[in-house]
Order: sequence, then structure tokens, then C-alpha cells
Amino acid sequence: MRSRQPVVVVSALLLTSVVTACSGSTASSVTAPTSDSGLRPKGPTAAGTVERVVDGDTVHVRVDGQDVTVRMIGINTPETVKPNSPIECFGPEASDFAKAALTGQAVTLEFDGSQGMTDKYGRTLAYVWQDLPGGAQRLFNLDAVAGGFAYERQYGATPYAWRAEFSTAQRAAQAQDAGLWGAC
Repeated sequence: MRSRQPVVVVSALLLTSVVTACSGSTASSVTAPTSDSGLRPKGPTAAGTVERVVDGDTVHVRVDGQDVTVRMIGINTPETVKPNSPIECFGPEASDFAKAALTGQAVTLEFDGSQGMTDKYGRTLAYVWQDLPGGAQRLFNLDAVAGGFAYERQYGATPYAWRAEFSTAQRAAQAQDAGLWGAC
């Protein structure tokens, strides 16, 4: 059963976002990158901690004391928990990659005005940045595509902010038969 995020949580996220913005592979190698990507969020952000990974593209993040279900922008991973659906090829590996990289980790959620705040299931839409030691950051969504754990995916007619980078990463992953591209 999917829970809907209360309007209060989304409103709090929007407020936090505005305040923050104004203040300036293969299955056997399921490891998270640990070095700075050199990229930085382009849009408003909110800080949180990943409490639980649902699957490769959905996580629960604790933001200002609230449990927020986050659907990651720009990616889609093979299904592992969708009701009445089979587990898809490379789905468990995609979920394991997300769990290894994100569970219990401090993250920065980046919001993209072109995509809206929530999807049709009431999940908050965001990019998930891993906060690394010394202030470094990595864009998890991009790493998932680059490692072949996720497909680049645009929902709706409006391109999202990081689409060019995700598309380039997917082409490289396909060319190398990385992750799902070599397994499925």
C-alpha cells in the first residue's frame, strides 16, 4: 500500500527548498562511488537522511522529522516490488545498488520545477545527491544510469534539468554492456 505524503510535508519541503536555494557495472560490483562528481545541484534543495530504500528509484527520506517518499527524477529501474508484477531482469541488482549507496546516508534532495513536486502517487519528485565527507556530492540518479542500474526516463513532455547528462551516461553504459544492458 502506498502512502500519500501530507500536504504539510510537501509545503515544508517547498519552504525548505526556497530557504536552501537562497542560501546558497555488473551485479557483482554493487558498490557506491565515493569520490566527488564535480557536479552540484542546479535547483532548490532540502537536506535529509535515507531511512529506507524501496527499490532502485524510490526511497524514504527523513526531512525535518518527516518521512518523505521520494521518486527519483529522470530514472526508471526494473521492478522488484510492484504489486501483481513479476520481478524484472536486473531489478534486484538495481535495488541492491541503491541500498548499498543510500541506506542511512545523508543526502540532499534537489527539486526540479519543470517536473512538479509530486507524481500521480503523491511521491515527492527529486534528484538524490549523496553527501560525502568534506562537502563533496554525487548525483545518485546519474550514477545509477551510468552503472547500468537504471534507464534514463523522462515522464511527461517537459525535459528535466539533468536529461542531457543522463542520456549521455545511458549511451555509454549501453556501449559497455554495463549492468542491465549486458544482463537483460
